[in-house]
Amino acid sequence: MHVQEWLETVPAVAVYALVGIVIGLESLGIPLPGEIILVSSALLASQHGDIDPVILGACATAGAIIGDSIGYAIGRKGGRPLLAWLGAKFPRHFGEAHIATAERSFQKWGMWAVFFGRFVALLRIFAGPLAGVLRMPYWKFLIANVLGGIVWAGGTTAVIYYVGIVAESWLKRFSWLGLVAAVLIGVTSMLVLKRKAKKTAAAAESTPTPAPAAD
Repeated sequence: MHVQEWLETVPAVAVYALVGIVIGLESLGIPLPGEIILVSSALLASQHGDIDPVILGACATAGAIIGDSIGYAIGRKGGRPLLAWLGAKFPRHFGEAHIATAERSFQKWGMWAVFFGRFVALLRIFAGPLAGVLRMPYWKFLIANVLGGIVWAGGTTAVIYYVGIVAESWLKRFSWLGLVAAVLIGVTSMLVLKRKAKKTAAAAESTPTPAPAAD
């Protein structure tokens, strides 16, 4: 069963809770399809009046911010052993190469890595725990975390919701032509920030890490 079809079978309150919980767990370091759940819920909100997009966006934003904050606290307390444990549990997401790439991004870009990490699936999982492990000052992390959570969760909800509204209206007039055009507009809008985030991560990865000074 498709995610959106399954969401149609549960009440609106459960959809809000599910979005907040899944995104929160993903943000604290557990590989879950937070973006898929959010996009599917926003599309569902555009088709059914029972789901309020404002409440949905607020729940997604809260889940992102709270989850990242918990991940930061866990990373700050657990340190390197935490990354080793996550690597053993989730090798596809927390392998040594992934950790090294994310670490270089954080060391070079700092707060921007937390902010733009929201738009890249891998960095979205890493952001909170790794910022804690690297002892990023909490006030810097909090600012980037809150702004990133609002822009990513709130922005994604708004874009997908209005794309769904436009698509449904155009579909009645122009059939598949309207649907394709509306979807392209939404996808293009979402990919702008994602492409910028990927360029940031690629630039950080290509920067050689300075060798430690000899004693």
